[in-house]
Amino acid sequence: MLIVAALGGNALLRRGEPLTAENQRANVKRAAAPLAGLITAGHSLVITHGNGPQVGLLALETAGVDGADLPLDVLGAETEGMIGYMIEQELAGILQGSRFGTLLTLVKVNADDPAFRKPTKFIGPVYTEETARTLAAKRGWQVAPDGDKWRRVVASPAPQAIMEAEVISLLVKQGVTVICTGGGGIPVVERDDGSLQGIEAVIDKDAASALLAEQLDADMLLLLTDVDAVYADFGTPNARPLARLDPTGVREDQFPAGSMRPKVMAAARFSKKIGRRAAIGRLEDASAIVAGEKGTVFTTAAVRAPD
Repeated sequence: MLIVAALGGNALLRRGEPLTAENQRANVKRAAAPLAGLITAGHSLVITHGNGPQVGLLALETAGVDGADLPLDVLGAETEGMIGYMIEQELAGILQGSRFGTLLTLVKVNADDPAFRKPTKFIGPVYTEETARTLAAKRGWQVAPDGDKWRRVVASPAPQAIMEAEVISLLVKQGVTVICTGGGGIPVVERDDGSLQGIEAVIDKDAASALLAEQLDADMLLLLTDVDAVYADFGTPNARPLARLDPTGVREDQFPAGSMRPKVMAAARFSKKIGRRAAIGRLEDASAIVAGEKGTVFTTAAVRAPD
């Protein structure tokens, strides 16, 4: 079975942890074991991942160097390569003799996407409100509250096409486990002459992963995070996990904004459009989720989401 597995940011950096190479390696090492389990079970795997903390911190660092104020598309490419390298290295250490490849991935977006007028994607470290507003005034950022902290926000346009999908498919057919579309991929827009140009944005990783799974005609989309399932009435005494959801009955307003809503909408989109399973659950439970024993599974035969 061909599975597109998307790693949430918790697989690389837990909230509040310093963004050090040691912390990232330790978290990637923990993430590699359940992914290796899927490969050992005989599944073909395409792995995607987030990069919000990394791209934001790199932008902050380069802004302090004369002549090194790099645009987000270039920083996205840098972090995609860095994180892909770490994932590839850890997997190769577990599954010696297997073949892995990290591929920088261009993702086309619409230059007129309304997201460019209303940035919502959190990137970089968390700050107090005072520090965030000071940095915003100094660097020309837009900032917004993220829980009890504040962070930088940037445009997050909807992905339109994964430009390397055909190459990824060829690699998969040759038995290569591909790590790609990191951080939602490198955002590009099409010029009048048909060429592609990078643009200041960070694409939602889950939306890009769903589109990738669609273009690859994958058997399953697996969105892995630090929560065991999607919950109804999340954050209330009546909270309860949902084992099954019908993608045709899912609405955005049924789930809290933030990390879970884009996952739910991405899973619903893939399952509804392709007619195959998507699932959301804890990284450590990856094999059990694929087996249908844990997590939240999206299928057209499932119950509808609660109103």
